[in-house]
Amino acid sequence: MKTFSITLLAYLAWTFAATAQPAAPPADEPLPLEWIDPATRHKVVRLTREGTDNKSFYFHNSPFIKSADGKDDLMIYVGAVDRRRQFFAVNLRTLESTQLTNRPRGASGEILDKTHREVVYQRGDSVLATHVDTRETRLIARFPANLGASISTINADGTLLAGKYSEERKAQEILAQYPEKNQYFNRIYDAHIKHYLFTLDTRTGQMKVIHEENEWTNHIQFSPTDPSLLMFCHEGPWHKVDRIWTIDVNTTDFKLMHRRTMDMEIAGHEFFSPDGQRIWFDLQMPRSVTFFVAGVDVRTGEEIKYELARDEWSVHYNISPDRTLFCGDGGHEGSVAKAPDGKWIYLFRPDGNRFVSERLVNMKNHDYKLEPNVHFTPDQKWVIFRSNLLGGQTHVYAVEIERTR
Repeated sequence: MKTFSITLLAYLAWTFAATAQPAAPPADEPLPLEWIDPATRHKVVRLTREGTDNKSFYFHNSPFIKSADGKDDLMIYVGAVDRRRQFFAVNLRTLESTQLTNRPRGASGEILDKTHREVVYQRGDSVLATHVDTRETRLIARFPANLGASISTINADGTLLAGKYSEERKAQEILAQYPEKNQYFNRIYDAHIKHYLFTLDTRTGQMKVIHEENEWTNHIQFSPTDPSLLMFCHEGPWHKVDRIWTIDVNTTDFKLMHRRTMDMEIAGHEFFSPDGQRIWFDLQMPRSVTFFVAGVDVRTGEEIKYELARDEWSVHYNISPDRTLFCGDGGHEGSVAKAPDGKWIYLFRPDGNRFVSERLVNMKNHDYKLEPNVHFTPDQKWVIFRSNLLGGQTHVYAVEIERTR
């Protein structure tokens, strides 16, 4: 197993340096495989020891599954092999990584089917599944040529995938002329391109359109507990959209989860709680002024919200398996919060109607063009994030929630 070396003297000098705002080592110096963050006194461990381009899953896609013998927790992640995106599994106890896929043209997407112990992904028009233990690969379905369909999520019992497709030519024309997000985002929203939501049977490969509309449909997520409940969003400038919706894939009845109540209010980056009872989201009332993490009950529509400070605002939030803790990945000065000191990995504890925060990792050297995308480990002892702290290299890290004394 490859490791990066650092002299003991240099490591100690960095770790215990008495500076006002201590951070990780300079970007041009190698990081140790683990260290105590001098600003927070929390232990940080690099989980990916091979390669230089490794990424954990997007914040609302669960990457965790038990080992075949049930003794250890595995985390699925993606890494580059010969510049091709492949899936790996790392044992969170031993830190041993195993390559799961070796597709000549790579694998796109990041879906973990825990029921059948498979990673599900696309290669062009083909939907494939590779078994985590045996690494055997099967073809689930092949989309019609040039449909442009993509899958995003799998339901709680592993029977249905869900995804979208659109009148792609219009969007491609906009993207070709305006490639940057700040150029295309409003234009695609204003174009009101027709989008279709569909399900895909994992056993038969049957595709079924369940919803269509002239809105930019995105952020598709199945409930972790209800196999028939699917969440999706109306993408676009957040202050212009009532974003968060659910649909019953059997009846196709759909429902708005949160309606904006003031000018410039925004709500987004939504995700299910582990029990499927609530949808949590970033709420700002109004945008860039007052910050909350809010949760709406999927059955009753009842909302609760926790206020947090500007510097504590995060690009993404997540919730612990027992639903008592939250975490956030912070944000840079140019983010929506315009936070002067927001580049931290955070732990949040609800206290009344507010969050009490604790800083876990100083992200001063992180480039937020790569979103950290935080997750709690199944045992709730660590928060996992991805980062480019090590210069041009991207790795997956874990920070221990219990502080080192």
